[in-house]
Amino acid sequence: MKRLPTGELIDGDLVLTRTFRASAEDVWVSVTEPDHTARWFGRWEGEAGPGRTIKVQMAYEDETPWMEMRIDACEPPRRLALSASDESGDWQVELLLEEADGTTRLRFIQHGLGKDLLGEVGPGWEYYLDMLVAVRDGSPRPEFEDYFPAMKDYFVRLADGR
Repeated sequence: MKRLPTGELIDGDLVLTRTFRASAEDVWVSVTEPDHTARWFGRWEGEAGPGRTIKVQMAYEDETPWMEMRIDACEPPRRLALSASDESGDWQVELLLEEADGTTRLRFIQHGLGKDLLGEVGPGWEYYLDMLVAVRDGSPRPEFEDYFPAMKDYFVRLADGR
């Protein structure tokens, strides 16, 4: 199934948006509770809270690696900010939820992503967020091949300002 990329580059940050017919509290559970995150991103363990570090298992990556993520901010049900470091560099992500009229908009932001990584990383976040949508609405789970390399050129052009 052909998927269209939705990512935007705003002031150097990668921004992706998804909308749900649900309360912010309901969507918050999907993006913070370990048994829910396991369904679309990966499970996590540890004691959660601002300033604390949890371990996340990337369930849909090769070899399902574990990584440590620091919880930089947790303001239920509106804002979650996380950071991590790996061989690719430092990662700072933020999830912002806004509710209006029974609908919640989730804005996923990766701050300061190097333009050289956008062609690789952008399609991956599109995939994960569409996994979240599929888990929540019961639609078929997406196939990674519909995202990478299919969306790579879009994100490379975005990085180049085209």
